[in-house]
This record gives sequence, structure tokens and C-alpha cells, in this order.
Amino acid sequence: MQDSLNKTRTPQLFRSILEQMDRPGWKTFLSSLIALSTAFLLAVYSSIFAQEGRVIATGICASLALLLAGYVAFTALPFLARRTQLEWLRVRIDYKLTREGMYFIGFILILAIAGLNTGNNLLYLILSSLLAAILVSGVLSMAVLTRVDLDVQLPAHVFARQPAKAQIRLRNRKRILPSFSLLLSGGSQVDAPKTKRRKWRKKKSSETVKEDSMINPRPNILQTPLYFPFLRHGDSVSREVELRFPRRGLYREDGFSLSTRFPFGFLEKTLHLPVSRDLWVYPAVEPTDEFYEILPTISGELESYQRGRGHDLYSIRDMLPSDNARHIDWKSSARTGTWKIREFTREDERRIQLILDTRIGPPNPQSLERFEAAVEFCAALAWHFYEINSQMQFICGGYRTEMSSGEDLIYEILRHLAEVQASWEQPSAPPAEWTEEKGFQIICTGAPQGSVPTALWNRAYLVFFDMLQSRETVLPEPARTPV
Repeated sequence: MQDSLNKTRTPQLFRSILEQMDRPGWKTFLSSLIALSTAFLLAVYSSIFAQEGRVIATGICASLALLLAGYVAFTALPFLARRTQLEWLRVRIDYKLTREGMYFIGFILILAIAGLNTGNNLLYLILSSLLAAILVSGVLSMAVLTRVDLDVQLPAHVFARQPAKAQIRLRNRKRILPSFSLLLSGGSQVDAPKTKRRKWRKKKSSETVKEDSMINPRPNILQTPLYFPFLRHGDSVSREVELRFPRRGLYREDGFSLSTRFPFGFLEKTLHLPVSRDLWVYPAVEPTDEFYEILPTISGELESYQRGRGHDLYSIRDMLPSDNARHIDWKSSARTGTWKIREFTREDERRIQLILDTRIGPPNPQSLERFEAAVEFCAALAWHFYEINSQMQFICGGYRTEMSSGEDLIYEILRHLAEVQASWEQPSAPPAEWTEEKGFQIICTGAPQGSVPTALWNRAYLVFFDMLQSRETVLPEPARTPV
């Protein structure tokens, strides 16, 4: 059965090769080869006739040889040059000598010294074979690495500290030759410069802390190399990779590297693939300890702020023609003699204004850590109100969204939180946009608690950066003034 399959595959392979073959190009190449061979023979005969003194025959043969060579040079050569694929000229391959290769080179040097001292021809023969093995290794590695395409498909939404799946696909475009022992790595894992460790440390200034706090591109999307043992000609292989990122921000891969030690392992050849990818990682949205402690207070104040259809009784009022009879309070209606309707706290049409104050004052590691905790807290709050389908508006510095459903805004908010940076301005008076009250306000700020105006304190819930500590820290109870 297997033999019959192999017999059917072989004609199909040659048929596909013939279909993809550039027949006009091959025809011109073969005709040019015949013309140059004929010109070479005419040149040989012209030299023979010149030695015999036959001047006319010499001139005719030499002239025909020049005419054939000129015809090939001015007609066939430009035609073939236009049809030649020059992508191999742009291939960049780096060579690195492995430990086995160093031993191999050392053995070659020993043989070379022994051959020079003894003059033994057998040693020279062995030496030439070993040098030819290095040349063959380079040619085979070039054939293995070239004409291999890479496709990287990253997930649309990635959260910090949560696993995400990426799809890596290699395709071998060679028609006959397969590829062996391929190792795919990120560009940073190969091109990262090696810096010497300093034995001394200098105290960081405010500018150094500011530079460290910026969300710089980190070229480490592919954190672990992927190994592909075999890639058939004209075939592709896909591999699913789990990615995990420790922090929010922009992660960038400026290129990927495809390396191999095939066939002998003496040299590691690396081909640089110009495939770039950018990935924005959102802040983590999993609830933290402080989130579980603060959320019940926020929910309680939100229910007291709005009223509507819910499960908790808000008030009893006179019945209107537009009210539903299912909400009639029969005891109050019997006692007063008029129809009474029960009102409940609203749970399905909440309007939230989520505000993040980016001002932290002079930068220091502690304030920057608290700012990162505040960013993750805002992300968790936005995700919570998105899950309960609330109306939401997000304000952060000069950035603001319109009041809309959480389903429409959630990824826009998370995208901004992924790139937001702290401001070194001292937090003082609240900005003017905070006074535009369109719903229940939740404000995350680094301002001292005593600096908040009473009017803002009474109509909003404030989360101070000091309340957001690490998970191991016991959180203090937030000081609140009843509404």
C-alpha cells in the first residue's frame, strides 16, 4: 500500500514541477548554452587553423565565435536576468562556531601540522575531506534555511499575568528539498547585546526613575525557542504557543531568527526573518484582595445613589398609570386606601464615571508601584461593570470616552490603561472635568485624603493610592463620610 502511494506521489511531484517551470526561461538558457558551446568549439578550431597558417578559416571561425558570444550577451543574458529571482541576495545568515566545531577545527590543525612535518599524502587527503565537510555543511544549511516563510498570529486581547495562545506557522516553499532541525527564536534572544556587570551602583535620580517607569518596548514576545525537527517540501507546520507577560505595556518583536546545526553540528547557522509584531498587553483584571474589600462599599453607595428595578427596597410611592401592577404594595395600599408602588434600587441600568488621576508628584519607586496598582484596580473595576452591563464613562487626564455601555468601551478603556503613564505633577485641586457629573463617580487619585474638597467627597467614592497595597499587606478600612 505504501509503495503504491509513493509511486503515485512521484509522477504528481514531477507534474507539479513541470507546471511551475519557467519554460521560456529554460528554453533560452539551453539555447544560450548550445550557442556558447558552439562558440567555444569555433574558438578552438580558429586557434588550430592559425597554427596551420590558414588565415581565411581562422578569421571565419573567430568571427563566428565572437558573433555567437555577442548574441548571447545582448539577447539571452538580459532576458534571463529579468526572470531571475534575486531574493537570495537579501538573505542574511550568521555563522557561529559550536563547541563541537571548535574541536573539529582543532583536529584539522593537528592534521595540517602532521602533514607538513611528515609530507604524507594520505594526511593531506584526509585534511581536504575534512575541509570539504565544512563547505558541504554550509551549503546544506543554506538550502535548509532558505525559502522558509514565517507567519505569527497573536491574540487580539492579552492581559498581564494571564496565559494567551499564539499561533506560529512555518511554510517550506522549496519544491524538492525538505528542511531539518529548525529552531525558531525571537530576535531579542539572539541579537541582545551582552553588557558587563558593574560592580558598583549609583543612586538613582528622579530622571532615572522617570526613565525606568516609562513603558518601553520589550522585544520578548516569543519567550522560549520552538524546535521543528522536520518540514516537508511544499508543506507547512503550525505550533500553538502559550504566552505570558508579567506587566502591562507594549511588547515588540523586531524580527525572528531561524537557526540550524544541520547536518554535522559544527556550525550554527542563523537566518534573520524580517517579521515584526507589536502586542499591547492590558493590565490584569483578576480581582485582588483590595478589590474584594472595596467593591461592597462601592456597590452599597451606588445603590443608594440610584433607584430603579432591583431586589432591595428603595421607597414606596403613589401608583402612576405607567407603572406595572406586579409592583403594587398591597399592605400599604390597604392601609392608605390608595394604590402604592414599591421602588427598588437599580441594578441593571447603572451609570458609572470611572476616573483615574495620573498625578503622583515627585517620582519614587513606592509611588510608581502604587500607580501601577491603581491602574490594575481601574482595569478590574471597568471589567466588573462591563460584566454586569453598566453604562460607563472613563476619564484619565486629557483622555475621556462618551457614556456608553461597557460592552462598547471595555477594550478601548483597557487599551488606554495599557499605555497610560504617571504624571510628575503634584496632585492638588481636582481638574474641571471631574465636576461634570454624569453618573456615580469613582475616582482613583494619589492626592492626600485631607486635600479633597467636601463637595467632591460627598458625591463621589474616592479610592486613594495609599489604600492599594500589595496582596500580602493588610489593607486599612477606607474612611468614608456618609452620603
